[in-house]
Amino acid sequence: MFSRLLRWGFNLFSALLSHREVKGLENLPPDGPYIMVINHLSYFDAPFAYGLLGSEKVTGWAAEKYQWHPIFGPILRAAGGIFIQRGQVDRTAITDAVQWLNHCGIFAMAPEGTRSKTGSLARGKTGVAFLANEASVPIVPIGLTGTEKTLQAWRQLRRPLLTMHIGKPFTLPAINPENRSSDLRQNTDEIMCRIAALIPAQYHGYYADHPRLQELLHSTTS
Repeated sequence: MFSRLLRWGFNLFSALLSHREVKGLENLPPDGPYIMVINHLSYFDAPFAYGLLGSEKVTGWAAEKYQWHPIFGPILRAAGGIFIQRGQVDRTAITDAVQWLNHCGIFAMAPEGTRSKTGSLARGKTGVAFLANEASVPIVPIGLTGTEKTLQAWRQLRRPLLTMHIGKPFTLPAINPENRSSDLRQNTDEIMCRIAALIPAQYHGYYADHPRLQELLHSTTS
């Protein structure tokens, strides 16, 4: 019940204080299991996405340092967040995420691992590719824009434009144990390029010149 109220509150909050534009809702599967991946521009990414797309079946990783934070802790616990220790392989958090997906859940995460410092895509971390391989589930890419300008707009008494573009689900090739490192990196870059293809060029950042992104962009215009 609290999770439902939290989602309703986030949705109302963003509806009142911003203009919202959502594309590709038809690409969102009605049920899990799948991994939902988004780019990470600001603190407002998660509330915006959770308010619009969240359900009792959605959870995600949250940094362990926020578990007992007076503001973020109760919200993350109410939303069913799985706390993870950054900077190390947290096998308990990984196991919990795989079990969630095995029970037809939806797992949301930002492959960059933290908010972008440049306002554009940073190099993705391989955790999402590892999780997708462990759980053998499809991935739904989501590109967000405008959330990084939210505070500035509010200071100027304006409602920012927040956009969300949902891409088509896709699956990744299985990881070959003999080429584990390179396969994880290749699959991670595929995920990041799928996100990049959903957002304007100024957000492409690290992946701006990636051949796979150029291939994806060409396929959408041809």
